[in-house]
Amino acid sequence: MKLLTGLIFCSLVLGVSSQSWFSFLGEAYHGAGDMWRAYSDMKEANWKNSDKYFHARGNYDAAQRGPGGVWAAEVISGKDPNHYRPAGLPDKY
Repeated sequence: MKLLTGLIFCSLVLGVSSQSWFSFLGEAYHGAGDMWRAYSDMKEANWKNSDKYFHARGNYDAAQRGPGGVWAAEVISGKDPNHYRPAGLPDKY
């Protein structure tokens, strides 16, 4: 409930049009999907010390979607996800 209230308040304060509001929500939704995909890949890989890499990858992918994705990801670092890539992790990920 707090999330919805915060989004509505921000849209009123910033005077966001309804079209950009829906765009923002779409970006946030797909950004959350990017983070879920990274989490699923982490579980599938089951690789020791890979959690930071997959977390950074999910945030990076979500942020590429636009302001809604950035908001969804709450970016934790400005580094490339490969900075956290553990040695030997298959290229699939």
